[in-house]
Amino acid sequence: MADSTSRFILTSPAFQDGGALPKAHVHSAMGAAGDNRSPALQWSGAPAGTQSFAVTCYDPDAPTGSGWWHWVVHGLPADCTGLPEGAGSGGALPAGAVQGRTDFGSEGYGGAAPPPGDEPHRYIFTVYALKVPRLDVPADATAAMVGFNIHFAKLGQASITALYGR
Repeated sequence: MADSTSRFILTSPAFQDGGALPKAHVHSAMGAAGDNRSPALQWSGAPAGTQSFAVTCYDPDAPTGSGWWHWVVHGLPADCTGLPEGAGSGGALPAGAVQGRTDFGSEGYGGAAPPPGDEPHRYIFTVYALKVPRLDVPADATAAMVGFNIHFAKLGQASITALYGR
């Protein structure tokens, strides 16, 4: 783990913070025409005492009244420093990692698919450093339930945001 002077940061080789989400990470359904692959993510500077990580992708601009959860993965081991492209789309996740149910109704990464004509939506990717080795949630837990448990186990978090509209 990082020392107390380190800053917890999250980056992606696919996009810069505040930049456009590439087509590779856009959904392949719901009228969108992407490849629906989760982006590669890397993090560093996790707080001391981190026992596991969780990663989420959330769109607060979805016209639902409550946003839209695109990805939830938890149980990432404490020595994990990132995920390769496609890890949430059928790719290999580290042993013990669990993908939660998203607002698409299934587990795994679901890419951007905002309504045509909307202003570009924000897709906020967040990594959470957790003080527990595993979240105590059922296998079919909703993203909101996982998020609730993350809130109480969180030591720190780092986020990056991508934009996408059509």
